Amino acid sequence: MHYDVFNGDADGIIALLQLRLAEPKESTLVTGVKRDIQLLEKLSLQAGDTVTALDISMEKNKDGLNAALDAGAHVFYADHHKAGQIPESALLDAHIDLDANVCTALIIDRLLGGQYHLWAIAAAYGDNLISRADELADKINLTSEQKAQLKELGTLINYNGYGAQLDDLHFSPATLFTELLAYDDPFAVIADQASPYHVLKRAYQEDMAQALSIKAKYQSPLLGVFELPDEPYSRRVSGVYGNLLANQSPDSAHVVLTANAGGAYTVSLRAPLNNKQGAGDICSQFATGGGRAAAAGINTLERADLNRLIEEIERYYG
Repeated sequence: MHYDVFNGDADGIIALLQLRLAEPKESTLVTGVKRDIQLLEKLSLQAGDTVTALDISMEKNKDGLNAALDAGAHVFYADHHKAGQIPESALLDAHIDLDANVCTALIIDRLLGGQYHLWAIAAAYGDNLISRADELADKINLTSEQKAQLKELGTLINYNGYGAQLDDLHFSPATLFTELLAYDDPFAVIADQASPYHVLKRAYQEDMAQALSIKAKYQSPLLGVFELPDEPYSRRVSGVYGNLLANQSPDSAHVVLTANAGGAYTVSLRAPLNNKQGAGDICSQFATGGGRAAAAGINTLERADLNRLIEEIERYYG
């Protein structure tokens, strides 16, 4: 058996998209909403099975990875999140790059020699690596309109991954991946009036309009905090809304709080774009937190801990 295990956001989907366009393979798809990252633990493997793991923290999947290797499965692993100690095994082919200006799709792009470079650029835009994506687009002489199209497509694919559960999403990540696999060129997705792009564009505009009407809960020169209500649109828009805020005020950190039914918050933290460090370290101080230097989150933050989070962010970037 072969398993393709990938994060449900733009980076995870497009990383796998490049691989399967280059090397079609029958596989079992294992994915979920963006915050569902402990995916390797869902597998039951045996000797001879193969696994491709993309855009999920090795540190968060260490038990599942070790179990896969112990079972005799071969694992190809590409990621840009905290890895922890990488197991030494002949069965593991690991490609980990923690550079804040690299995403998993760019790692795959490098391994494939740029075979589906336009898709990789769209993923970089979707992962909010705007300057890096612009740089790559300029190198191949894309027009301003083409850059804007790839940025929008990447953003929409990323937007689709956010939610507390699959029912919050417009497409399950596995379905979205499968539908996008029909296009070897991202511009073809945009040109096709029946593609997921047009569904997501309409939905994104409606959700973002609601989010943009909300005023800051806390504001300082270093940090903006915005609270979204316990609604499906809030869960869908939280990540891309945080990216939008970060791009509007690149010298500030931004927190998007999404209220949940239990009374706590789900947290998305974006480091200042002009100082892309620390987000993962800050969120890791909380029990359900983690992420990378530029962007991180906390799955469950009790309301009583919000002031502590604000203080930690202000202290770090101050």
